[in-house]
Amino acid sequence: MKAFVTGAGGFIGTVLTRELVRQGHEVRALALPGEDIDFLKGLGVEILFGNLLERSSIKGVCGGADTVFHLAGRVTDWGTRDQFYSAIYDATANLLAEASGSSGRFVYISSIAAIGFGRHMKGLREADPTFKSGIPYNDAKFDAERLVMARHRAGDMSCTIIRPANVTGPGSVWVRDIVEKMLAMPVPLIDGGRHSASLVYVDSLADGIIRAALSEGARGRTYHLRDDWDVTWRRYTSDLGSLVGKKPVGSLPYRPARMLGAFFDLVCTPLGVRPPISRMSMDILGRDNDVDTTLARTELGWKTTVPYPEAMEAIGAWVRRTYGRA
Repeated sequence: MKAFVTGAGGFIGTVLTRELVRQGHEVRALALPGEDIDFLKGLGVEILFGNLLERSSIKGVCGGADTVFHLAGRVTDWGTRDQFYSAIYDATANLLAEASGSSGRFVYISSIAAIGFGRHMKGLREADPTFKSGIPYNDAKFDAERLVMARHRAGDMSCTIIRPANVTGPGSVWVRDIVEKMLAMPVPLIDGGRHSASLVYVDSLADGIIRAALSEGARGRTYHLRDDWDVTWRRYTSDLGSLVGKKPVGSLPYRPARMLGAFFDLVCTPLGVRPPISRMSMDILGRDNDVDTTLARTELGWKTTVPYPEAMEAIGAWVRRTYGRA
C-alpha cells in the first residue's frame, strides 16, 4: 500500500506511521513548515510540506497514494467554533477535494464525540442516530463525517470513518492533561469516577485503522474502536496520579460540574484562556461512553492488543521521563 498521512507528527499519527512502515507499506507524510519531523525522517518516510487550510500548498500531495489517512485536526476540549471548524471541517473539505480522483481510499479518523456527547453512550452502535451537541469539537467532527460520506456516496472515492474512544498512551492528552492538572491543583472526580474511562490504547487504535484501510468490506463503513478494559475514571485517574505522588481529591456531581464547565467555556474561551474545566471534559468524565465495538471486531477482526497493566507501564515510563518523577 502507498499511504499518505496527515497529522503524521501527532500523537496518533506517529504510532500509525511507525506501524505502516513496520508492515512494509510505503508512506508519505504531510507536515507543516517548521514542524519537528526528525522522527518521521528516521523512519524513512517521504515528507511533503503544506497547510491543509491553503489549497495551493497541498496541490498534488495525494497523487499516487492508494490510501489517504486523514488525522490532522484540533485535538483539545476547548476553543472557539471557528478554530475547530477551520482545523477539522475546512481542512477535511480541502483534502477531500485534493484526494478526489487521485486516491482510491480515504480513511478519516473522527471521534466518538461525533455521536454527540452529553448522554450515556454505552452500547451505542455506528448506525444509531447522532446529533450535534453545541460543543464545537463534537459538531465539527459531526459535519466532517457527513462531508466524507457525501464524497463516498458520490463515487469520488471509497471512504471509511474511524471513531476512536478516548485515546491513551505515552504523550496522550488523556495522560498529559490529567497529570499536569494534578501537579498544579486538586483534581476532583466527576460522579465519583464511577463511569468507564472508555479508553483505547494508541497501538490498538493504529492496528484498527490499518485493518480498516486494507479491508474491502470497510468501504463506506464507520467503526467504533474502544478497548475492552474494565477501567473506571476513578481507577485510571488514581493510577496516573500515583505516578507523580498525587491522587484525586473529592468528587463533583455531573450536572453541576457541567454547568460550571459551560460557565468557564463562556468566560474563558473568548479571551483565549483555557478553562479549568469545560463542557466537553465533563461529558467525557461524567457519562458512560462505552460505545459498541462489535462491528470492528466482527468485520475487521480487531481486538484489544495491549492489556491495561502493560499500557500503564509504558505510560508510567513516559511520565517519569517527562516530569522527572520516581
